[in-house]
Amino acid sequence: MNRALHDLVERVHAAPARLVYDFAGAGVQALAWLHAVAGSSRTVLEAVDRYAAASLAEGVGGSVGTSVAPEVAAALAGRARVRARALAGPAEAVLGVACTATIATDRVKRGAHRAWVATADGLGVRLYGLELTKGARDRAAEEKLVSALVLRAIADASGVLQVPSLALMGDEHVERAFRAGPELEAFADGRRPLLAVDVHGEPVDALPWPVGGGAVVSGSFHPLHDGHLGLAAAAQRHLGRPVAFELAVANADKPTIDLDEAHRRATQFAGRAPLLLTRAPRFDAKAELLPGAVFVVGADTAARVLEGRFYADDAGLAVAFDALRASGGRFLVAGRRSAERFLTLADLDVPTAHGDLFEALPEAAFRADVSSTEIRAAWDAAEGRAIGGGSA
Repeated sequence: MNRALHDLVERVHAAPARLVYDFAGAGVQALAWLHAVAGSSRTVLEAVDRYAAASLAEGVGGSVGTSVAPEVAAALAGRARVRARALAGPAEAVLGVACTATIATDRVKRGAHRAWVATADGLGVRLYGLELTKGARDRAAEEKLVSALVLRAIADASGVLQVPSLALMGDEHVERAFRAGPELEAFADGRRPLLAVDVHGEPVDALPWPVGGGAVVSGSFHPLHDGHLGLAAAAQRHLGRPVAFELAVANADKPTIDLDEAHRRATQFAGRAPLLLTRAPRFDAKAELLPGAVFVVGADTAARVLEGRFYADDAGLAVAFDALRASGGRFLVAGRRSAERFLTLADLDVPTAHGDLFEALPEAAFRADVSSTEIRAAWDAAEGRAIGGGSA
């Protein structure tokens, strides 16, 4: 396997989620790749080759008409996830993965050569469809491309945001869709102002702490990195409170995150930390949803909180801070490298009347000079060749 493929499998194995993989018609090479790189025992719980029609029907829980269809892949992935939960430990995040495909064989097929891949997690089902250019590849090459699509899907579901492209031809393209589960759908359409997801990636009704007892690290997490995780750990030590992460799909200073992208970013937390999804763009609104919470932020974020441009008028900042205080909220501010300096709470012009809402996290307790922007730039610079091309 090429370096891009090898590195992708390593990133999958480094993610906490464990999976059951069911496949029919193609996709066996994906399993071989997972096993070819050290660490597959951390990822693969079970794999089933559902080649016979009766086996496929058993896998989806009923009769199958057209076997290569999104509904079949989704059903197969859903039941694979149930199986994964039965096999995994109670504290582990799990995935169901499925592939159903029809590719070149020893006879001429009248229909299209195509594949549907699905992954199922606690928030919904993600689907990938691909129609291959018929006659452009032999069976081995078609198997390799379908398996590369499976591996890409597993990476997405495991919270791996850095993924190489597929070796597609001409008009070939991957059709993608995301079907939100009922809890995430209720959040998306406004019936739930907040969605709590536990450390296993499962939606829950309760916050991950007693009322008034938690801390929150807010961010866009594109990607989640060691700086975020280190900040959460340092805040927990400093405050003596449990810490969750918050992904706000609406942000006062950044574009709104759509449901598909919100799900991709949420997958990064399964097996690592509890997550809260909100649509609260400002911290006074967050505090209303999370009374008593301590908001753990970098000094650069704290500086933006103090900027008048985010408020309706000159009195807006004071009104927002009064509302934050009334909800029992406050800030824990960590130092952050900004341009060529290390910015701390002491460098910020905090109004005297609201100084009680801000506490500094000492540099000795936490410092991590890493940013998501720099990580994404490094990804672009290290772009490798496409996967799924050439011979198997």
